[in-house]
Amino acid sequence: MARNKAERSETRDFVAFLVKLALFILILRSFIISPFNIPSESMQPRLVVGDYLLVAKWPYGFSKYSLPFSVPLFPGRVLPDSPEPGDVVVFKAPPNAHDDYIKRVIALSGDIVQVSDGVVSINGAAVERKRIEDFEHPVTPNSPCYREEFESAAGNGETICRYPQFQETLPNGVTYRILDIYENSEGDNTQAFVVPEGHMFLMGDNRDRSADSRFPAVEGQAIGMVPQENLVGRALVSVFSTDGSAEWIKPWTWFTAARWERIGEGF
Repeated sequence: MARNKAERSETRDFVAFLVKLALFILILRSFIISPFNIPSESMQPRLVVGDYLLVAKWPYGFSKYSLPFSVPLFPGRVLPDSPEPGDVVVFKAPPNAHDDYIKRVIALSGDIVQVSDGVVSINGAAVERKRIEDFEHPVTPNSPCYREEFESAAGNGETICRYPQFQETLPNGVTYRILDIYENSEGDNTQAFVVPEGHMFLMGDNRDRSADSRFPAVEGQAIGMVPQENLVGRALVSVFSTDGSAEWIKPWTWFTAARWERIGEGF
């Protein structure tokens, strides 16, 4: 009898522990930080396929999109705050707000944005942009070269991919690197957009490989203007990166595939 009581007590304690653990994880992911992985090349060179990062949930306040499965526990945003141009943000992509996307904030409500010959203008002033050294990365399963014309041989026998790279500086002084692979590509010349109240104009850093606010919102593709209510959080720090060459049956490749130099990079 005593043994059965002890076993039942241990079971209750274990169940209570699991409930507390689940509650802790729910609170952590809903209101503090959550993980995010990079599925596309749209944010190269800052983010590449195979990067894993933590997203801070508190900087812009909280909405239903802060919660798992976007449960509508409360309307609007609680403790709202506006992002700053240059922030790298995770958000629910229009038009249906089903998928998480990651882009850079370029402009906010009331701003007028236009792209001419690849140069972004905000409120009539061209964003400072200058050519810098090419962006290079080894060709791996997670980072193939967009086209063969950008491939070249490295001295160690590896094949590397080399893209034209630029540095942009927004009016508030935020500086970051972008890729502009082709001249006169789709999205290099746009109409003048007026950012609506409560919305953001977002772009990917890889300008020729990003379906962003330059294009109308289409499910699974471009996003148009993004409501601030759709914000999930702000990119905080990279915590892991893999080039995709690891094989489960070869544990040593789990380490050789890691891009150790990318771990710990902040935003």
